[in-house]
Amino acid sequence: MGHSTTPVQPGVTVVDITDLTAANAGMAVLEQVGMPLLSTPLRARRVIVRLKSAIVVYHSTNLPVRTRTRVHDGLLAYVTFGPRADGIVEGLEVRPGMLLVAETGTEVGFVVDSGYESVALLVRPDDIREQLSARQRAGEFRWPRGVEVLRTDPAQARALFRWGKRLAVAGSRKPALFEEGRPEREAAQVELLEVLLTAMHSADKLEPTGMERTRQGYSRIVKIAEDHARSRAGERVHVSDLCQAADVSERTLEYAFKDVTGLSPMGYLVRLRLHWVRAALLAAEPGSTLISTEALKWGFWHFGEFSRAYKQCFGEPPSRTLRREPDSTTAIPAQSRSTPA
Repeated sequence: MGHSTTPVQPGVTVVDITDLTAANAGMAVLEQVGMPLLSTPLRARRVIVRLKSAIVVYHSTNLPVRTRTRVHDGLLAYVTFGPRADGIVEGLEVRPGMLLVAETGTEVGFVVDSGYESVALLVRPDDIREQLSARQRAGEFRWPRGVEVLRTDPAQARALFRWGKRLAVAGSRKPALFEEGRPEREAAQVELLEVLLTAMHSADKLEPTGMERTRQGYSRIVKIAEDHARSRAGERVHVSDLCQAADVSERTLEYAFKDVTGLSPMGYLVRLRLHWVRAALLAAEPGSTLISTEALKWGFWHFGEFSRAYKQCFGEPPSRTLRREPDSTTAIPAQSRSTPA
């Protein structure tokens, strides 16, 4: 009589991303919805290194990208940024010494520029408690509530990022070191917790500037408008509808979208809906759907205009997308792969 077994996840997975509509490939603990803000070809990379019970995720991108990312599986996320990273996180400008902390189930909004790099440390609260207890520091640690943007000593934040990137490079070059049962896996987790606790020791809440408070408000407006557009997927949505949903004037809506995305509200909405169509076409089995059906589902009634806009955005007609394999993102266990850029 056969017994079902849970597949063992590889210790290291390298994901080369050319299409954010398939960005969740190889990543069960984070859910990411994103969209490039330019039509040039996307070249992003994700390296996932699984330790004893913690996970390290390295990201890089060559294009400005907007993403909404949610943490799953009972983990806390601690995100630190590369020295040349440029972008906006929860309405705050990325700067030296910045740390982002998110509880399980919370969503974080990012708008990042080309050349962006980050390292996310996904850690179980019980592992942090055990490490704090061993160091007799149980009363000193700052536990997050929802999503928090913190500031710490810039040198410690840099050390945290460098540690995570070195681990990603080592995992890409020698993935066997991080397979299940290897002592290096447990040793790396102990080191991760030590480096994290050191960086968190002096961490405090980052107070936004007046301009950043305005941008935080703009970020909320864009999120409300996005959610409203998704809830009315197959309907005609006008600027006045978005204004009513966000309870703002047309001028404020325009300012919000220009500041956060660099696009007009309707320009962003069209691009967003094109990505939703693309996701549906990539997921569909050949012969199981019609392009016109998916276009209508997401609010495109003029098929000729839709096809032109689609090709301009993605560099190929929708018919070619539908003929592809279901996933245009490569997610494979690391073997002899090039290291992170």
